[in-house]
Amino acid sequence: MAYKSLAECVSDLEKHGHLIRIKEEVDPYLEMAAIHLRVYEKQGPALLFEKVKGSPFPAVSNLFGTLERSKFIFRDTLPKVQQLVSLRNDPLKALKNPFKYAGSALSALSALPLKTPSAKRKFSKTSISQLPQIVNWPMDGGPFVTMPQVYTEDVDKPGVLNANLGMYRIQLGGNDYIQDKEIGLHYQIHRGIGVHQSKANALGQPLKVSIFVGGPPSHPLAAVMPLPEGLSEMTFAGALGDRRFRYFYDDEGFCISADADFVITGTVYPNENKPEGPFGDHLGYYSLTHPFPLMKVHNVYHKKDAIWSFTVVGRPPQEDTSFGALIHEITGSAIPKEIHGLKEVHAVDAAGVHPLLFAIGSERYTPYLKERRPQEILTIANHILGKNQLSLAKYLFIAAKEDNEQLSTHHIEDFIRHILERIDLTRDIHFYTNTTIDTLDYSGDGLNSGSKVVIAAAGDKKRELWNDVPEGLQLPNGFSKPSIAIPGTLVLQSEAYLSAEKTAAEIALLNMALMDQDLSGLPLIVLADDAGFTAATIDNFVWVAFTRSNPAADIYGINDFTINKHWGCKGALIIDARKKPHHAPELINDEAIEAKIDEMSKAGGVLYGLFNH
Repeated sequence: MAYKSLAECVSDLEKHGHLIRIKEEVDPYLEMAAIHLRVYEKQGPALLFEKVKGSPFPAVSNLFGTLERSKFIFRDTLPKVQQLVSLRNDPLKALKNPFKYAGSALSALSALPLKTPSAKRKFSKTSISQLPQIVNWPMDGGPFVTMPQVYTEDVDKPGVLNANLGMYRIQLGGNDYIQDKEIGLHYQIHRGIGVHQSKANALGQPLKVSIFVGGPPSHPLAAVMPLPEGLSEMTFAGALGDRRFRYFYDDEGFCISADADFVITGTVYPNENKPEGPFGDHLGYYSLTHPFPLMKVHNVYHKKDAIWSFTVVGRPPQEDTSFGALIHEITGSAIPKEIHGLKEVHAVDAAGVHPLLFAIGSERYTPYLKERRPQEILTIANHILGKNQLSLAKYLFIAAKEDNEQLSTHHIEDFIRHILERIDLTRDIHFYTNTTIDTLDYSGDGLNSGSKVVIAAAGDKKRELWNDVPEGLQLPNGFSKPSIAIPGTLVLQSEAYLSAEKTAAEIALLNMALMDQDLSGLPLIVLADDAGFTAATIDNFVWVAFTRSNPAADIYGINDFTINKHWGCKGALIIDARKKPHHAPELINDEAIEAKIDEMSKAGGVLYGLFNH
């Protein structure tokens, strides 16, 4: 559908039963987020908040809350865009099949950005404090823009076709920011905007930044797409939305998206930072306060009848989960084509995306060995961990496709079982120490620093996994409530973590107690603060096990050893997934707000029936 604006999209969704209006005034402090979270949990409709307390502008959320709705929004363009992405990854296809791919090539050409200076008259000015001041979680440092499109240009190659459009969170107020004059940008230096800032810094120049909010839904999606090198986000937005990206430059030289509902312009000066955060993030924990680039606000523009677009992130699944599903629909097997021998790779959303990757690759190097073992898939693992956002992964489980052609990385329990049935714990665990992990992951030993581990498996099954706790299991003091999360995994409740020294003593006791007991069907043990919660669901299990552990620091083993710098264990692998003092706090809903939403949801209340829509 070629939407000219966000308002057109809202109208279309409402017409087809995909959106409802909340006409009563709602507080942007926690209330709007709480309503959104409940509706998303029920896989409900998009929400248009007509009256936002303290702001003259309405707000919309949950546009991409279900894959069904996302595919409806792009129902007319999805197939040709899938071809366009495929064509970019293999340009020879166009030469081999010129008639088949002519439509996609023309789509790309017609999607070239269009300069429209006359669109200036559509915009008026406002201030940061007049925008919806949405705060999602109780400990958030202030209101944030959670669905922005952040535009920057390369100082060496100015212009829209070499620009970057990314989605990086924006803090509008709070902390030490001067209201209406300063806002905070949170991004990692390897992102497109970080590259642009580095170049500007080297020249001693301020970086011009334009933040777009709203506009056709193809624009925010383009901002998060992992596009092939050389394919502009603005071109992609045009192709996906079947409408060329329209833009102009204001009197100060800032690029303005002519279809955006709001545009914030400003400059980032070299080495000017201020504390940003905390912010309730997509791992299910807060990202804490750290210095991040300061943006000095120049202007805040808005169109007539503008609609503010936002989302709420938290422990998966959330709306960004559905975003990810749509991206997978579009890109398909793009990443495997870029890494020779890789069949598929999947960032496990239930574990917060970056902490846990599953992959399947070819294992063809070992026909001359008595036993097939991981070799080629270890090479593939190195490629994966060197690839853009995949490089932030902390745990990478990789299997050989030859062992099970039907195995899928998207079936979490089946994949983990496949690995546990085949892994040789003396050989198949490979650490990367003192390296980078996701900035939002606080399980490591500092911001953006920690370790990684590759757990590889290839060959015949080595064991049958147990479904039950063995009778007569003897545990030392401090360990209790043994539970099976999935076959082959034993969860033990342990006393609260106090220190590395105390943990070493605890693990030594556990090692002594279990070394002579038969645990052959339980190759993985996870230590948790709450064994019942951890083992209750597969989502709970992967969330606790892989977001609360730093591989090099928190992996142990029964009867472990080190030979030639290689670590392994002759018994079960142990992951200490207890909360540590340096971890960020997990996201917990505000009880008073939840009680208020409960009241508003009762018969006669303004939200009655909404969560059962």
